[in-house]
Amino acid sequence: MNFEVLTLFPHSLEPIFGSSILGRAADKGLISINCTDIRDYTKDKHRRVDDAPYGGGYGMVMMCQPVVDCIRAVKSRLSGSTRVIYMSPQGSLFNQKKAQELKQYDNLVLLCGHYEGIDERIIQLEIDEELSVGNYVLTGGELPAAIVVDCVSRLIDGVLPSPECYSEESLQNGLLEHAQYTRPRIFEGLEVPEVLVNGDHGKQRRWKEEQSLQRTQTKRPDLLTENDYEQSEEENP
Repeated sequence: MNFEVLTLFPHSLEPIFGSSILGRAADKGLISINCTDIRDYTKDKHRRVDDAPYGGGYGMVMMCQPVVDCIRAVKSRLSGSTRVIYMSPQGSLFNQKKAQELKQYDNLVLLCGHYEGIDERIIQLEIDEELSVGNYVLTGGELPAAIVVDCVSRLIDGVLPSPECYSEESLQNGLLEHAQYTRPRIFEGLEVPEVLVNGDHGKQRRWKEEQSLQRTQTKRPDLLTENDYEQSEEENP
């Protein structure tokens, strides 16, 4: 899968994309991540990409010409299915379901805004979808874009050692993951639950399912629907 990140600050993303799981996946050819500097497409001799907003207001707005030209130039060298996404606090909330949907594309083009945002005509002309990573405002779209790249990449076959690495994680099935433990068995008087060390895999599976539901009820009840809860109670009396 190919990710194209359009940004004013490409160097800020290189440490994220070049390290850990993402870096190894790129080295293996499982994913590719390219960062393009939007300033390279401006026709202004001072490399300006922003201007004051019509109608007044605080801050600056990213102009149509450099952003549109950048998107079109990047798209022109891509093949396969492509989705152009603008990382924006006005977008729909990015979640695990959306990540599963986006992994079906061959290319994701992620536009990172800055200042007070981008000219609305860019959205009308070139953007397929706006996405937000939360109900808060950041200084730019680079961190949200990195979140999307990371979340979608780990769903690509071969990026993680096994599909179980993500299929049983928090939010993958709409619930939080059960509690996790490792050695030592006792630490400062706190002991690993007996069920996890007794070798009964059936009991362990049921314990994990029950823990998953309980933790979701306690920590993120917003994830539960009434029907889901009733069904889970029937399965785990």
